[in-house]
Amino acid sequence: MTVEENTKAILEELGEVKLVSVTKTVDTDRINESIRAGATIIGENRVQEFDEKCDCIPPCEKHLIGHLQTNKVKRAVELFDVIQSVDSLKVAEEIDKRAGELGKVQKVFLQVNIGNEPQKYGFGTDEIADAIKDIRTLSNIHVRGLMCIPPYVSAEEARPYFRKMKAIFDELKQEKLGNIDIQELSMGMSGDYKVAIEEGATMVRIGSGIFGKRDY
Repeated sequence: MTVEENTKAILEELGEVKLVSVTKTVDTDRINESIRAGATIIGENRVQEFDEKCDCIPPCEKHLIGHLQTNKVKRAVELFDVIQSVDSLKVAEEIDKRAGELGKVQKVFLQVNIGNEPQKYGFGTDEIADAIKDIRTLSNIHVRGLMCIPPYVSAEEARPYFRKMKAIFDELKQEKLGNIDIQELSMGMSGDYKVAIEEGATMVRIGSGIFGKRDY
């Protein structure tokens, strides 16, 4: 199937769940094919890679979904509508600073390390509530959602992690105050998005399911 056919099929399957078309290593012609087929959100993993592509991509909502180093924050704030991968208070503070300099309120998702894996980025499951209290003081950030990447297991084995993430989401979305208004739960990728949706994802991030297997 073509990129267009894959995009249309997945959009039809998702219904109200939002699709992030993941464009890591994908050339702009194929990205634009997905956008023409109906994808309205694209997700990039690396600031520098997207910087080299952005002038050739038509208007759409642009999300950063990969780990963000503090020295790349300024450019990320310039390029992206949403930064999904806010994984520490340090990064949040740097985004707040850079957004303030640009006169922008940056939409962000907070990344939760749902498996509490030492090698992974994100707020621990027992840290996220306190982190939100600290981030509430940052006036140039608007927290719109939560994001997670479960441990590298089968789709069915990921289900308990998605279920736990949904419970955290349900609790924290009650915290509407100031710059905190959590509406989106971004979880699930090409291999496990169907399970993620069953467990409450409002947004999924699909790359190979649209563009095919990639060579890294």
